[in-house]
Amino acid sequence: MAKVVGGTKLPLRKTWNTVFSFTVGLLTTFKHIFRPNVTISYPEEKWVPYPRFRGLHQLRRYADGLEMCIGCSLCEAACPSDCIYVEPAENTDEDRRSPGERYAKVYDINMLRCIFCGYCVEACPTTAIVMTGNYELADYDRKDFIYHKDRLLVDKPEDNAPLSPLEAV
Repeated sequence: MAKVVGGTKLPLRKTWNTVFSFTVGLLTTFKHIFRPNVTISYPEEKWVPYPRFRGLHQLRRYADGLEMCIGCSLCEAACPSDCIYVEPAENTDEDRRSPGERYAKVYDINMLRCIFCGYCVEACPTTAIVMTGNYELADYDRKDFIYHKDRLLVDKPEDNAPLSPLEAV
């Protein structure tokens, strides 16, 4: 068997492979031209989260304006990434913040550590904490990612996020 070195077979095969590859590439391009876009022009166009999406946390209020959080720290214990810190305090007759004996004097969530697992929501006995569909959490400073109680607690009971994400749909 003779060995072909520098003959006419090698350039012809190379040309055929180039034309074939170019044709396959063009067919792939034409196949995707008529498909709908999968990207959006953020921030002009907002993404609509899925019904079960877990975004920013929210502390809720009862209809009478009292905080639902009773400072039991079960959410802090359930958090696998230790991003929640709760410091309870006793309610007094002069300063009643929740219907129970205690309330959360300090409630902090480090959003840089949060993995959005939702265990805190499941652990809460009063459904005080829920996860909303808010996904715009970007910021410039690391200390701004620690959400204190004043950022997490709603101002009015009407602003409470729904318990189930399917209620919002």
